[in-house]
Amino acid sequence: MSDSIRDRILDATVELLRRHGPGKTGVVDVARALDMSHSNVYKHFASKSALFDAVAQRWLEHVMTPLTKLTADKKTPAPKRLKAWVRTLAETKRRKVLDDPEMFNVYHAITAEAHDVAARHVAHLQDQIGEILRDGVKAGDWPQKPADGAAKLLLNATSRFHHPAMVQLDGGKSDLKELDALVDVLIAGLQARG
Repeated sequence: MSDSIRDRILDATVELLRRHGPGKTGVVDVARALDMSHSNVYKHFASKSALFDAVAQRWLEHVMTPLTKLTADKKTPAPKRLKAWVRTLAETKRRKVLDDPEMFNVYHAITAEAHDVAARHVAHLQDQIGEILRDGVKAGDWPQKPADGAAKLLLNATSRFHHPAMVQLDGGKSDLKELDALVDVLIAGLQARG
């Protein structure tokens, strides 16, 4: 029961954020929209900030779902999986930014304030790349363990195609074939080390 109330609170918060933005959405507004007391909302979220962090976390979890499936697919060779993972990240972030720009602006605003949530998301992305890189070493896809920080370097090298601010800036005009070519170069670099 508790999870369903929590989900209802998050759904109502998203709807209010869509209509009024983060500056004009508070715990009392969410409680009123759900016809419950604000103390009931506080039972699930200690503050407005905690509520917005949960909204940001939920949004970022939607980004992670297809990436987690790719990371876990041990049957697909690591180079192919890495390329698909980066491409999926770019496509998912582009959809989030371009399909609903008004809502993206709201999510961007609350995520910018949710530093811990955003940092955990980036760390999770890097962890998944790291797992794919380690799988590639085990399978002999690249001759040795990639340098420390390789996952971070790969994420940063491709950020023009998937970082929401960059996607928004170029309006999604970047050709994802360029991203595929970039990832091919990065994979070739991994395979050439040794």
